Amino acid sequence: MILDYISRIKANISIHTNIKASSILDGSYKSVFMGRSLNFEDLREYIPGDNIRDIDWKASSRSRSLLVKRFVAEKKHNILLIFDTGAKMNAHTDNNVELKKDVAIYAAGTIAYLTYSNGDFVGALYDIDGKMKFFPLRTRLYDVENFLASYDKDVQHSKKSDLNKTLEYLLKHFRRKMVIFVVTDMKGIDSIQEQLLKKLMCQHDMLFININDATMAGKPAYKIDSNHYLPAFITENKKLAKMEQLIREDISEKNEKKLKHHAILCTNVGTKEDISYKITELLEKHRYANIR
Repeated sequence: MILDYISRIKANISIHTNIKASSILDGSYKSVFMGRSLNFEDLREYIPGDNIRDIDWKASSRSRSLLVKRFVAEKKHNILLIFDTGAKMNAHTDNNVELKKDVAIYAAGTIAYLTYSNGDFVGALYDIDGKMKFFPLRTRLYDVENFLASYDKDVQHSKKSDLNKTLEYLLKHFRRKMVIFVVTDMKGIDSIQEQLLKKLMCQHDMLFININDATMAGKPAYKIDSNHYLPAFITENKKLAKMEQLIREDISEKNEKKLKHHAILCTNVGTKEDISYKITELLEKHRYANIR
């Protein structure tokens, strides 16, 4: 596989930032992850995607269920990227030029590349029309390229998404501690149930990347759901534009309060050029929060 997405993302990182990828993800806590040459921690139930070499067959025989060994390492992280999907991700960002899915790919790809550079594990999870697609935690660029390409292809044909179902799946099937990046938009954050966030924050670190939406005011606005442009009498109506602005501000304020209540960090991204700076800033805030 040609690392096309990775090549473009690496170029974007080198152009717009001089961060040291080898240290940006360093934390102050121990993370539990799979590995055969590290200190043994405990046993847990097998999860699809785990390395079969880590199965403890004797313990599994005694308990009559598959158990795998867990090991502890310093400064190692399990990074899981959760993508929002659905037709809405094919809409434009607030610069009215780039698609939200393209900015989402670059944002997630930047995190994945930094994770790879730091020697950590990265995987992905998203919902396509009610079906979960999981890419196990790995350390290879090939695997990063694979889930970026799959997301790009899937979201082009997706119709709906449910972040709550994705997060419920995460809560039910994953026991290992992870740093979770949720790549979504304003509507996605607004839809998430607070009870889910509360439960997930007890087990994981969570960070959000909000992809800014285009406004309908004063510009040709394309309605994704019905596949047509909005007529000019709507997009040029100042009263409607004011109403849209107030609704956006209200949702944005509610989202900020929701995430702040659960001590979740978030950054807003509108263009590919913003990504390196915004991601760096988000990771530095996360690192600072862990060492206080």
